Amino acid sequence: MECIESVRMTPSNPPVAATPTVRVPSKFGQFYALTKPRVVQLIVFCALIGMVLAVPGIPTWPEVALALIACAGIWLVAAAAAAFNCLVEQQIDAKMRRTAWRPTARGDLSNPLTLAFSAGLCAVGSWILYVWVNPLTMWLTFATFVGYAIVYTVILKPLTPQNIVIGGASGAMPPVLGWVAMTGSVSPEALILFLIIFLWTPPHFWALALYRVEDYRKAGLPMLPVTHGNEFTRLQVFLYTLVLFAACLMPFVFKMSGWLYLVVAVILSIGFSWHAWRLWRNYSDALARKTFRFSLIHLSVLFAALLLDHYLL
Repeated sequence: MECIESVRMTPSNPPVAATPTVRVPSKFGQFYALTKPRVVQLIVFCALIGMVLAVPGIPTWPEVALALIACAGIWLVAAAAAAFNCLVEQQIDAKMRRTAWRPTARGDLSNPLTLAFSAGLCAVGSWILYVWVNPLTMWLTFATFVGYAIVYTVILKPLTPQNIVIGGASGAMPPVLGWVAMTGSVSPEALILFLIIFLWTPPHFWALALYRVEDYRKAGLPMLPVTHGNEFTRLQVFLYTLVLFAACLMPFVFKMSGWLYLVVAVILSIGFSWHAWRLWRNYSDALARKTFRFSLIHLSVLFAALLLDHYLL
C-alpha cells in the first residue's frame, strides 16, 4: 500500500498537487496478507525440521513426497488460524500501528468472507492431512488451530498477562506435527523440540511487547509490560533465556545431535542471553528491537544447525 502524488503541469497554470491516490492491494493480496505468510513460513520450517529428524539417514522418495504433502496440509491449517486471528482481532488490530494495515482492520474484507476463507483453508488442510498423511497428524494440527485461534486469541490474550506463556503451547507444536506426520506417534525427541520453542516464545514476544507497549495499552490488552511494568518484563526475558539455554542443550544430551549442533546452540544461546542481560540492565527501545530480531535468528539458525547436524552424524 503506498500513496502516490502526481503533479499536473500546463503552460498557463502553476503546478497543482493532485489528490493522493491510495493503491489498494488486489483481493488475492488481501487474502494472502490474512495468512501472515512470514509467520506461517516459520511454522512450516519448524514442522519440516521435525519431519527430517524423525527419518534416520537420507529420506526415500516416498518419504519426501509424504513430507511435502504434510507441509502443504500444515501450511493450510496454520494459514486458516492466522486468518481467523485477524478476524477476531480486527478491532484491536485497527488501534495498533503494527497491525492497522491488515485487510480486516481496514475493512477491506468482510467478516463472512474472512470466516469462509479461514474455514475453507482449515477444511482442505485437515482433509489432506487425514487422507494423505495420518489421522493423528490431522487431529493434532486441528487441536493446534483451536489452541491458537480460540484458546489463545479469544480467551487467554484479553484475560491474562501470561497469555503468551500458556498460549505458546500451540506455537510450539509444529515440530511435533512434523514428527508425527512421518512416524505416526509422539516421541520424547519431538517433545524436546516442543520444549525449545515453548521456552523461546516468551522472551521473543516480550521483547517485542516492550517497545510496542503503548500499542498494547491503547488496545486494552493485558500484556506483561502493561500489567507488571517494563523492569519486571525485562527480568522475565533474561530468566527465560537462561532456562532456554538449558533446553537447547537437550538434543545433544539425548543424542539427537552431535558436536556441530552443540557449538552452534551454545553460541546462539550465549548471544540471546547477552542481549537479554543488556536489555535488563540498561533498557532502550533500540535494544529491545535488537533482542527481538536476534530471537528470530536464534530459532532459525538453531533448527538449521539441528538439520545440518542430522546428516553429518
